[in-house]
Amino acid sequence: MPLQRRLPKRGFTSFKRKRWVIVNLGTLAEVKAESIDLTTQIAAKKGGRMYAGVKVLGEGLVRRPLTVRAHSFSASARRKIEAAGGNVEVAKR
Repeated sequence: MPLQRRLPKRGFTSFKRKRWVIVNLGTLAEVKAESIDLTTQIAAKKGGRMYAGVKVLGEGLVRRPLTVRAHSFSASARRKIEAAGGNVEVAKR
């Protein structure tokens, strides 16, 4: 009997799942600009694959005010940006 029939099938991969381009706050803190638009920069860089958009996660520290535009933000990222005096702009997909 072939090995594939002896091993159970596990899991399911949905073809409709959303794939996000992930950006951490630590990466944004290194950028010199005060206004950052991730929607055009990341889309041009990633090119071929279909992504649902750009999501900013709260890993890292922000010590200066930033204006960040992305498709989605985690709650901790939004809190940290606003605590530093910055603005969060949600772009439409």
